[in-house]
Parts: sequence; structure tokens; C-alpha cells
Amino acid sequence: MNPVLAMIIGIVIMMVLIIKTRLHPFPAMIISAILIAILSGNALLVGTGNEGGSLLSVAISTVTSGFGGTMTSIGIVIGLGCIMGIFLEKSGAAKRMALSILKVVGVKRADVVLGLTGFVVSIPVFCDSGFVILSSLAKEFSRLTKKSMVQLGGILGMGLYITHFMVPPTPGPLAVVSTFQNEGINIDLGIFILCGLAFSVPLFIFSVYLFRYYGKKYEGKFVVPEEIDPSKYTEAQYAVLQKISKKLDSGKELENNDFEELLTTEKLPGAGISFLILLLPVFLILANTIVSQTAMKTSMFGQIITFLGNPVIALFLSVCLGAFCLTEGKTNKEIQGMMGDALKDAGPIVFITAAGGALGAVVKATGAAQIMAQGIVNAGVLPILVPLLIGTIMRFPQGSGTTAMITGSAIIAPMLGTLSINPYLAGMALCLTTMCPSFLNDSYFHVVTNFSGLDINTSLKTWTISTILVPLFGSVLLIILSLFIH
Repeated sequence: MNPVLAMIIGIVIMMVLIIKTRLHPFPAMIISAILIAILSGNALLVGTGNEGGSLLSVAISTVTSGFGGTMTSIGIVIGLGCIMGIFLEKSGAAKRMALSILKVVGVKRADVVLGLTGFVVSIPVFCDSGFVILSSLAKEFSRLTKKSMVQLGGILGMGLYITHFMVPPTPGPLAVVSTFQNEGINIDLGIFILCGLAFSVPLFIFSVYLFRYYGKKYEGKFVVPEEIDPSKYTEAQYAVLQKISKKLDSGKELENNDFEELLTTEKLPGAGISFLILLLPVFLILANTIVSQTAMKTSMFGQIITFLGNPVIALFLSVCLGAFCLTEGKTNKEIQGMMGDALKDAGPIVFITAAGGALGAVVKATGAAQIMAQGIVNAGVLPILVPLLIGTIMRFPQGSGTTAMITGSAIIAPMLGTLSINPYLAGMALCLTTMCPSFLNDSYFHVVTNFSGLDINTSLKTWTISTILVPLFGSVLLIILSLFIH
């Protein structure tokens, strides 16, 4: 069978298995990879240099070697990243970072405070968990500033959403970089982090104005009631809230220190250690990138930086800091339990990522990707449209952005040489459009909806539309960039 047709059949069956049956994406992707390999027949044998060999044996060996190669390159990194994230989540470090951002930005721009906090926190913390943690802060802002949760919950959700998709070491973009590297593509993790952060800034600015528009449209609606329920707060928090309410009743304006006092009623870690644990691995990976481009890389100093800047070591150091500096008052058993919970989250992601590697190995071996890429080039289609479209196609039916990034990167990576796309632009294009859309089949849609106190219809009209408009805006930027960067 034609390898492209085999790939299309395999991908469709994978989607059906994920959407319509009880199968988890991991076995569904493995089934798809094996099916594509077998249906491709002689193309697989030729591509792997096993002409005349056993098709079934070669199919299985191609799948397992692709799985193992990806697991080798990314398994430890995802596990350590999840542990680091849970330390920041459970210790209150995320709220401490929100307080620090509040001091700089000011309470009058409460939406920017929430969005920036989400933007920073979601680099190591899953956006679902980040929203649950920070939604209480968004509700207090809404209650005291009388702003709609459509605006405040929306910009918090989008701040978390953007960096979750665009900036490693979040598992999705990390898997994209790893898949590209496994294909022999010259792409550096540190540079991709910088590119993802830089590209996320205009996306975030666009989001701020978009949700301010929604805030005006829903003014007076979905505002958290003024009444304070004492059962939802500690005595210290309740006392501060009453003090703030009296201040508002007297006609005075809110100030930064009002919210600072509210947040400091909780026992939070220091701002320095909170930001250090978050940013240390990023700085070390970037330092490795810089040193690798200079003559210093052969010196003793350069070798030390190269060692420390390896993603495994960089994240390991951050995890160690978190274990000793963010767990004050917790027993060894509790800390080990936190790590165990993090690894429960990491397990499915690691296996799905490795399954994506297996799928990618088959697509490359059969030559399906190269055939598709050559056809696209011959048709005169703008190459950057390929990862942009594949991201949305992989995301829309099954709802998981991470699965879409992993599957999409496995398909796109073998095409890049023929398409002649800059790998950084291709990676960002794929990550960007796997945001689109977040609706009923996406768990994060329900987290944002429920914790913001919105109804389904309002969320579909605001949040879902935003997850289409933001990637659309970003796609225009990437198309323009692709005209100048090759």
C-alpha cells in the first residue's frame, strides 16, 4: 500500500480509538504505529534496509526502537519536571510569585497580574493545577474590584495556557524539541525556550486586550458576590477581608498592600527561592546554549556549564532545591508522597511521548512523510502552513494538546528537510495550533469554566473563541516571520 495512504488510515484509526473507545492514547498510538508499518509493506522493508525480511518482525522492531530512543532522551526530564512543578504548586510558591508580580504591576491592572502569574507559573506546573491554585486569587480580585470572572478567570487561564504550549520544560513543547532532535534536526532546547518565551509575549498582550473586551461585554455579570462566607477563610484571612470591605465602604480605593496583607495571612515561601527554583533550570540550559557557541566549550569551565546545563542535571538541581527549601514542616513521608503523586502525572505523559517516538520512527522509515512533503512543495503550498494545520487537525477531535503535539511532531519532523522550514518556526507553529480549540472534549475547558463560576454557553462564547483567536493571531505572525527566516 502507498505509505501516505497507510499513514492516513493509521492516524484515523488512532483518533477513533481515542475518541470512541475506552483505550488510552498510549496503546492507541502503538496500535496505529504497528498498523502503518504493516500496511506500508515493502516500503518499510526498503526504508529500514531489510528487503526480503519478515514484515511483521521489522514492524515490531521499528516501533520498539522508536519508543526506546524517545524514552531515553526525554523520560527522566519529564519526571523531574513534574516533581519540580508539584513542589511549586503545594508549597504556595505560585501565590508568592503572584504577590511579587502584584507589587510591580499594581492592583489597578489586576488582570495583568493574574495573567503574568499564570504565564510564569505554567512553565513547570500543569495549567490545570495552576488554575485551581490561582483561581481563589482571581475570585478575590473579582469580588473586590467588581470585575467579571469572564475577564479575570479568562486572562489567568490564557496566561497559563500560552506558556504551557509554547515554553519547555512543559512536556508538550519539550517532546516536540526531542522528536526533532531524534530526527537529526539541528534544534537547541535553550534557543527554543528563548524563542517560545519571546513569541509568547505578543500572544499574551493580544490576550489581555481580548479579555478586556469580554470584561466590558459582560460587565456586571459573573462578578463574585460581595458577601464574605467565613467558612471559606482562616480567621486571619477573614479579618483582613473585613478590613478591606470597610475601606471600600468608606469610598477609598484599593492599594497593593491590601492584597499583600491578604496573601501574607498564609505561610508562603520567600520570593527569591520561589523564582530561583522556577528559573534555575532555564538559566542553566541557556548558559549551556551560549557556551556551546563559543570557544569556551572545550575549557574546564565550559565542560562544567555543559554538564550543569544538561536538562536532566538542571532539573535535578531544581528538584533538590525544592525538596529542601519548599517543604518546611513536612515529614519525609509527606515529601516522598508528593514526589509519588508527581510521578503518577508524569507516567502517562512519558509513555504517550515515547509512543509518539514509535509513530515517528515508522513514518520516517516508510517514507510517508517525505512523499507528503515533496507533494506539498510541488503544489506550491506555503510550507509553514503544514505544521500550523497539522497542529489543529491533531488537536480538534481528541482534545489533548500534549497528545496533539507529540503526534504532530512525529509526522512533521521527517518532512522538515524537504519543506525547508526553519525548525524553530516549525516547532512553534505546531505548539501554537495545538491550542486550538479548547472546548467540551478538553479537561482544561471545564477547569476554567467551573472554577471561574461560568456556565457552559458563556465559556464557549468567550474561552473557546479565545483559544481560536489567539492561535490565529500567532499564525499570522509566524507566516510573516517565515517569509524572512528560513
